[in-house]
Amino acid sequence: MLGQRIRTAVVLVALLAIVLFVLPRAAAIGILATVILLGAWEWSALAGLSGMAGRAGYLLACAAGMGWLWFVTSEAAWFELLLAVVVAGWILVFGWIVLAPARGPRWLAALTGLWALVPAWVALARLLAQDGRGAELVIFVLLLVWAADIGAYFAGRSFGRVRLAPRVSPNKTWEGVLGGLLTGLLVAFAAQAWFQLPALAFLPLCVAGVLISVVGDLAESMLKRQRGLKDSGRLLPGHGGVLDRIDSLTAAAPLLALGLSWLGLLP
Repeated sequence: MLGQRIRTAVVLVALLAIVLFVLPRAAAIGILATVILLGAWEWSALAGLSGMAGRAGYLLACAAGMGWLWFVTSEAAWFELLLAVVVAGWILVFGWIVLAPARGPRWLAALTGLWALVPAWVALARLLAQDGRGAELVIFVLLLVWAADIGAYFAGRSFGRVRLAPRVSPNKTWEGVLGGLLTGLLVAFAAQAWFQLPALAFLPLCVAGVLISVVGDLAESMLKRQRGLKDSGRLLPGHGGVLDRIDSLTAAAPLLALGLSWLGLLP
């Protein structure tokens, strides 16, 4: 299983490098949108939309939201306002997770998916659209979140004792969260030196990004548990579905993009 996960990850990293550093910027942004729409297709099933018409409609709603918000956020002030509202909304999602209902209304699950997926794409796409350092900024966000995921996975397997949210995801532990923070900080220190940003502002941003990424992970875990599913899909061997790889990112990307904008890395 681990070997399969590693092989899939190597292929994904190679494809990501091509998308970010070889393809034209517009094509790369379009591919990011395609990944998000694949995630939306999986989320529609988690939300209980079983019919083809309902799931296709959900995809159209997601695509329309992406197009509209891309237009609206062309001004930096609107971009930052959107991200601030979205980050605040994740606090409400966290409250939903704490309640951990056995079942939730379909409309709430569907709305949460749009809240998670659409702004995450806008955040990453706006970062990528920046002249000069766009690809570097996206790589930083991805590395921070995925390094935290990897650290949490191995720390949880090796040292995990105290469960984080047993009613939502029994395998996640506080030791795993700590391991994710430590590996995330390694990326944060490297990025702080690379971008030459003030450590007192940048490092807390990275810690907050890692912590909110856990909320994104738990949100998907809760919906999977409500639907009796282990994975969101089967597209990625050893990893599950697209959502299983980007769930943490959906919560972290808006916060990190907002922080990078406040730190002056976005014009």
